[in-house]
Amino acid sequence: MIGLRVNVGSHNAAKLEAVRLGLGPFFERLELTACDVEGGVSDQPLGFDEIVTGARNRAIGSFGLGNCDLAAGIEDGLVPVAQLPTGYVNLGCCVLYDGNQAAYGFSSGFEYPPTCVSDATGFPRAPIGAAFDRLIAHRPQAVGDPWRSNVGHLTRGLLSRADYGSHAVICAWVRFLHPDLYERAGGASS
Repeated sequence: MIGLRVNVGSHNAAKLEAVRLGLGPFFERLELTACDVEGGVSDQPLGFDEIVTGARNRAIGSFGLGNCDLAAGIEDGLVPVAQLPTGYVNLGCCVLYDGNQAAYGFSSGFEYPPTCVSDATGFPRAPIGAAFDRLIAHRPQAVGDPWRSNVGHLTRGLLSRADYGSHAVICAWVRFLHPDLYERAGGASS
């Protein structure tokens, strides 16, 4: 394909860059439009259902705004994993939607520090980003950090939030790359 117009269900710069990094290698031209749509889930999603629902709502909502070939929704959250010391892993989900089918991809996962997880999974749920910001505010290496993301801090800049999110975008794109290998994945409800 030569060009693709993509509505992205967020104004978050890292999410927009994740879509650009994930889809850019497949197209000569990529036009991204940031869209004001809600995920319809908690500010701190917990579990696969909330994460996937938020990403799907963002993709379908931004596609509905028109003037695009494809829409992308990205949502991160915590998924329970009993074997982990904190009991949770952070994962990102990307849903790509073309008006006919939705495709799903996920990022790799990582554990947040225990105090952040406690804040994010307690009552009331606090967004883990705010808890993490409080935790690292006193650390000298956090000042002026060019990565300015949680995963960026935790990996000492090796993995930016955009790079992290791009993996989910690429994995969602697999279904569109190989339609002959996958049954058509219905519309908005898939």
